[in-house]
Amino acid sequence: MQYFPAALQNLADQFARLPGIGGKTAQRLAFHVLGMPLENAQEFAESILEAKRTVHTCPCCQNLTDRALCPICDDDTRDQSLICVVAEPKDVIAMERSREFRGVYHVLHGVISPLNHVTQDDIKIRELLMRVGEGDVREVIMATNPDTEGEATAMYISRLLRPMEVKVTRLAYGVPVGSQLEYADEVTLSRALEGRQEI
Repeated sequence: MQYFPAALQNLADQFARLPGIGGKTAQRLAFHVLGMPLENAQEFAESILEAKRTVHTCPCCQNLTDRALCPICDDDTRDQSLICVVAEPKDVIAMERSREFRGVYHVLHGVISPLNHVTQDDIKIRELLMRVGEGDVREVIMATNPDTEGEATAMYISRLLRPMEVKVTRLAYGVPVGSQLEYADEVTLSRALEGRQEI
């Protein structure tokens, strides 16, 4: 027996496809959207479509942007020879909150995770190697999360970079093992940056 109109059920099903959204939360969101004034619902739908149309990856660092280059890569005051490698675009935001890092970033868009069928070919490692291979990079900071997949990814990339004669460091463990960078506070991230070590 169908309890909701098909359109409402379809809306709830679409919300349920989002990460971290279960069936009950999806239903609540669907009912909330249904309760919005039509113009607000239209704005909500348009903002999703606008983001899909205009946001793309920066050809240099792979971060998300709506410009030719992201604002960080396009900033002449940033140290282009110092690259901080992070797993996801949200990690760039976490690192920038510390206001300590003045280099540039490289976003992998994931980590190596055999259990989730993510291999080194599925993330942006090749683009990083090409960047470092151009010869203007003096240090690469591995800032993947300090969990099993993040550590494995950092070690794999450091082995690939070793022949390129570039210094490879890892964030110090001011960031608790098993935590996520996006939840770390500014002081913890600052200390982790200051205490980074060569790997």
